[in-house]
Amino acid sequence: MITLTKEAGPADLDGVTHLSIGVSWDPTAGTSGGVIGKLRRKSGTDLDLIAIAMNGGDPVRLAGLDSLDPMGNGSLVHSGDNQSGHGDGDDETVTVEFARIPSHITSIVFVAAAFKKGSSFQKARNISFKVYDATGGSIAQVADIWPSLLTQDNGCAVAKAVRAGDSWKLEVINTTGKIKQGDEHALMRFAVSK
Repeated sequence: MITLTKEAGPADLDGVTHLSIGVSWDPTAGTSGGVIGKLRRKSGTDLDLIAIAMNGGDPVRLAGLDSLDPMGNGSLVHSGDNQSGHGDGDDETVTVEFARIPSHITSIVFVAAAFKKGSSFQKARNISFKVYDATGGSIAQVADIWPSLLTQDNGCAVAKAVRAGDSWKLEVINTTGKIKQGDEHALMRFAVSK
């Protein structure tokens, strides 16, 4: 089992064949009470977990939004879009099977974003990113990353998996920034900067 922190730097993923990253959040009414607050909690807010596969400094595939298996071989798979934050456990997950990632992919950046217009981190509570070692079919949580609630940003680079020869390393990033909502190129530029 691996244990990850931002301060510890990249962790070797030797022996880890499958890795999952999940995001969970709870809907909130913000400062609205009464009927408006109840409606906002019921509709929730849409956060998105996105994995961007990189070839050097170029983004080449995106898992998330409307792309669930961008490699076409099951090596980078998104669970689907939860548009409200309702329900227990992780609302969205991305799973990586390292042995099946094409050799020209040098890194994978995991980003959570309030990407769709009208969504925001301020409309969500208890945002949490969990990293799991999913090797051998069992799931063991190895990190729990909590972004600051003070951020006015709408994106968070959660972690980055980097190819190191025949193995991989995982680095916790947990850095927020602004992403133009609805603009996939802005999302990819954000990921490239990490």
